[in-house]
Amino acid sequence: MNKLILALKIVLGVMLVIFGSNKFIGFMPVLEFANPNASIFFGALSDSYVLKTVGIIEVVVGLLLLTNRAIPFSLILLAPISINIILFHATLDPANIGPGAFVFLVNAFLIFKNWDSYKTLF
Repeated sequence: MNKLILALKIVLGVMLVIFGSNKFIGFMPVLEFANPNASIFFGALSDSYVLKTVGIIEVVVGLLLLTNRAIPFSLILLAPISINIILFHATLDPANIGPGAFVFLVNAFLIFKNWDSYKTLF
């Protein structure tokens, strides 16, 4: 089980660093949305500070996961982002939900596995 958790942290960390960095550098092709409302919403996010802020948080969380530091903190920091990723794709872009669902499910699983760290919050 520990090898699985380590593998999931590494894969999630790499994904977050890549996708977070892409929000600044733009090295990946722009995703085409079938739903025009998704394009409008994502365009509005891109034109504001929101995606840059999310990108910074994704890179920081990814680096924390890859260096195995402050794991409970990083997972909680990622939780609202992963929830918004899954909600965006579930409601506006279901065809591209795969990577977002992976981030959400791995984040939820890792929070569950670190639940002892969060008991004082609840």
